[in-house]
Amino acid sequence: MSLRARLLNLSLRLFEKRSLARAEDPVVLRAGFERKARFWFRAPRGSRFERGEVGGRPALWALGPGVARDAGPVILYFHGGGYVFGAPATHRAMLARLSALTAMPACLPDYRLAPEDPFPAAVEDGLAALAGLARRPVVLGGDSAGGGLALAVLAEGLARGVRVPRALFAFSPLTDLTFAGESFRRNARADAMLPASRAHELAALYLQGGDPRDPRASPLFADFSGAPPVWLAAGDTEILLDDTRRMAARLRAQGVVVTERIARDLPHVWPMFRGLIPEAEATLGEVADWLSSP
Repeated sequence: MSLRARLLNLSLRLFEKRSLARAEDPVVLRAGFERKARFWFRAPRGSRFERGEVGGRPALWALGPGVARDAGPVILYFHGGGYVFGAPATHRAMLARLSALTAMPACLPDYRLAPEDPFPAAVEDGLAALAGLARRPVVLGGDSAGGGLALAVLAEGLARGVRVPRALFAFSPLTDLTFAGESFRRNARADAMLPASRAHELAALYLQGGDPRDPRASPLFADFSGAPPVWLAAGDTEILLDDTRRMAARLRAQGVVVTERIARDLPHVWPMFRGLIPEAEATLGEVADWLSSP
């Protein structure tokens, strides 16, 4: 673990975790995250960003230097934010770098957020986005709640008999809205970013009476028979560590080829911090290599 990662953990613990623990208004959460993303996250020089539409919803295309929007496979990526905040713009710098590493364009749909549009709106938007790219090879990706959404879209797509994506990757995915994983309690103090005390509130804003065990909300309970290869990563001090560990075990039990990476003491969705910690660039490089492998 690098010195810069240690310093980032300290900063997140002192400022971001406390801020998330105090936040009440989703609108304020959204504005704050977008403001911080503009300040901290920088795309590679020469990156391009284009507005568009996919599946009837607005979308943002993140294109690394020299990458064409309409060429080859596409990364369909769902941003994190607890289904309540976050936006394509908050994640565009990371996806522009991944686009540069893979030579693949990245499409970030602006899926509907709770509480204005509760479950299952995000899943339906995700499925619509996948259908909107039906003529192209697709890799699904996401982080945190967006990682859970990518997995839910994959499982629901398999159940509906739609075209199967080539692969799926997820950083620190939220896969169980019952929060039954042991790490949710064991790592409550160790997690540098996420306050466990607020998780159930965010889930309630999203579900609004829906069943947290519904596979569309918690893909940990879904059927993934026939799924493509999956790559998952989480930090060993995250409250969502067991969301990745249990998800990987369930996928393997259903015959899915899984690559599982558990990092030592790295924060939630650390690849977002590319340019700030070396581990972020290393992980993006590993995903790019995995996507490029036969």
